[in-house]
Amino acid sequence: MSTTQRERAAEAWDGVAAGYDEVVTPMILPLAEEALDRVGLRPGLRLLDVAAGTGALSIPAARLGAQVVATDISPAMIERLQARARAEGLANVEGRVMDAHALEFDDDTFDVVASQAGVSLIPDLGLGLREMVRAAKPGGRVLVVAFGPPQRAEFLGFFLAALKATVPGFTGPPSDPPPPQFQVADPGTFSKRLVEAGLKDVSVEPLTFGMTFRSAKHLWDLVLSSNPMGRALIADVTDGQRAEARRVLDGMLRERSGGEAAATLNADFNIGIGTR
Repeated sequence: MSTTQRERAAEAWDGVAAGYDEVVTPMILPLAEEALDRVGLRPGLRLLDVAAGTGALSIPAARLGAQVVATDISPAMIERLQARARAEGLANVEGRVMDAHALEFDDDTFDVVASQAGVSLIPDLGLGLREMVRAAKPGGRVLVVAFGPPQRAEFLGFFLAALKATVPGFTGPPSDPPPPQFQVADPGTFSKRLVEAGLKDVSVEPLTFGMTFRSAKHLWDLVLSSNPMGRALIADVTDGQRAEARRVLDGMLRERSGGEAAATLNADFNIGIGTR
């Protein structure tokens, strides 16, 4: 990634950092807890969190007693991650601004190297995975949590359906190739990428994760805050169309929940684990 590309990426993620911290991180903290349980994280182990966002994985790891180094290309994300750690009195979290394509660590440094819905978004996934493997100690574990198939991400399906119902000609994101966050949606493809990166004893396990949305606005805000792509999708949508789409979305959630404003939607994730 060139300097210009890196600066643009940092700026784009800075732009969604506040919403990401407020809406996305609280939603996926339980997913991180589930994933960390599968690598046997224990007090004293050194863990590197790559493309960490505002700490959805770093904070649970620190709560378990790991010595955590969290990296992200966005300074705003790291600032908010560090604020989260301070608010909980977690002195065992260090945040560093860093490009996942070029981790500034020596080889064989960490007991666990992890990323949740992070490294799977970068332009060169293969390089990102190789960097994660390089930073892990021999015998260390690498953990990557990534989205499963887009059609199994109900929150996104609801969001797109509401827009298609209200915005003439709206088609949504491209499907071939799919958006980067779905590039390892197939477990077989994901497993192959982990092996190619240099891991052994690789396993990829699908997990269906329930996401409870308090309202249509809550779901809307999550999509717009989870990735700069969300904002790009509605860049040409008028204020009136946005309001109508949220009204439609509210109806969809109430239909799902039997009349209540809150509803639980499922999303499939793949939890990939391998040994250096």
